[in-house]
Amino acid sequence: MVRASSRYLLFAVAVLFLTATAASASFAASSSHKTYSTSATAPLRTAVFDPFHLSGADSRPYDMTRNAGAQFVRLNVYWSAIAPATLPDGFDATDPTSPGYSWGGLDAAVEAAEGAGLTPILDILSTPKWAYSHKPSGVNAGSPKVPALGAFAQALATHYDGQNGLPNVGIYEVWNEANASLYLDPAKPSVYRAMVNAVADSVHAVDSANLVVAGDLDPFGHPKSKKQKWYSAYPLAFMRSMLCLSKGSHPHSTCSDKIHFDVWAHHPYTFGGAFGKASQPDDVELGDLPKMRSVLQAGVRLHHVVSSQSVQFWVTEFGWDTNPPRKGAASISLASRWTAESMYQAWRNGVSLFTWFDLEDKSGTGPYKSGLYFHGRSLSSARPKPVLTAFRFPFVAYLHRSTVSVWGRDATSDEQRVTIQLRHGTRGSWHTVAYVASNSNGIYRATLKLKAAKKDWLRAVAPGSGRSLAFSLTVPYAPHVGPWGGVPPPRRSS
Repeated sequence: MVRASSRYLLFAVAVLFLTATAASASFAASSSHKTYSTSATAPLRTAVFDPFHLSGADSRPYDMTRNAGAQFVRLNVYWSAIAPATLPDGFDATDPTSPGYSWGGLDAAVEAAEGAGLTPILDILSTPKWAYSHKPSGVNAGSPKVPALGAFAQALATHYDGQNGLPNVGIYEVWNEANASLYLDPAKPSVYRAMVNAVADSVHAVDSANLVVAGDLDPFGHPKSKKQKWYSAYPLAFMRSMLCLSKGSHPHSTCSDKIHFDVWAHHPYTFGGAFGKASQPDDVELGDLPKMRSVLQAGVRLHHVVSSQSVQFWVTEFGWDTNPPRKGAASISLASRWTAESMYQAWRNGVSLFTWFDLEDKSGTGPYKSGLYFHGRSLSSARPKPVLTAFRFPFVAYLHRSTVSVWGRDATSDEQRVTIQLRHGTRGSWHTVAYVASNSNGIYRATLKLKAAKKDWLRAVAPGSGRSLAFSLTVPYAPHVGPWGGVPPPRRSS
């Protein structure tokens, strides 16, 4: 028996259903365009790494990073600057309150990042003079004593455990490009494995939920020579050795050593666009990410990688220098297209966090012209590049025989209805051709039944995101344009 209140409730629900149905029918009547749904996918979070601007208390670069759609910021932790130059009596390297430690500069950066709504990724590097196991020589950096590194990592994680009025930081990165002697010498997998394990043991002892990031490799191997004073190990060979894996499509164990980390990261700088592949078999550009992911999965499957959670795959440094200001670099339009494509290429190969280098171009005629902003007299007056739009609201479209596939991520990284628009040629009006609903991670993708031609352009429009850059269905060809201007791509050695 249905009570009167229940009958009223059922009536109200029926009215709401009919109203919603009528509204839906009204929308359908007003729009002949199909709405495509996007199933659940992995996310693509974004970060910015800029050691020139994102290193102090000034809130402006952090606010600009957040406004670029980033959720994370990578911050350098200079061990040699925080630790005492000489060890005082009674110094306890595991205790962040021990006399001699100086946290003020890093505290200011971490608090500014948190204040802007960004999650810090703390990257440990730079050995104090008293902590070297192998001392620096010329441009080569030397390597730290592993117990000393572990002790500092414990102090660092304890300092930011959220118990002493400072932010609770949960992500710790081990070194930068450890396969390059400029940062670690000897650049040996066994040396780096011991460093990662020491940091992981210490950081996880403070909080088992903390993430430890390993890898961060230079994408190219550079053998030793008489002319070149530094060297780098080929990244895929370095990784296989670290993870105790053989070469081949079905790798087997080559040693029993374990390595403890939660995230594997790489710096896949690339020549010739987002789908470029390295000429050397063990180098890793964007087009080679499937090979690196396969090695990572093999290491996890054979239990050589130890983690209490699913191991993630990140890009912790990437960018395209632009012309202007750097001669020989990708044009602004090409770099903007390649930015969106690079994010797509990373995401479809399992990367869940993508980090851009830099926030603003460096001044002068030197390197570092991959900023989201042109260099200005002040950071607040810096002029945004179109690359910023591509990073904040990436959108790509590819022409097939009778369809066009589209992919993107809305700037709000949540569920939105994304409008897909088309324009014939480089001029003319835009026309809506479809709608795509993004999923809870802001990812949207679809294969549109659409008559289009190479001369056509597409773009996306979404609430909170604005308009993406226009994306041409004509694929550009620029195989020798690289990430750093006129620097030639590495070639296969004879």
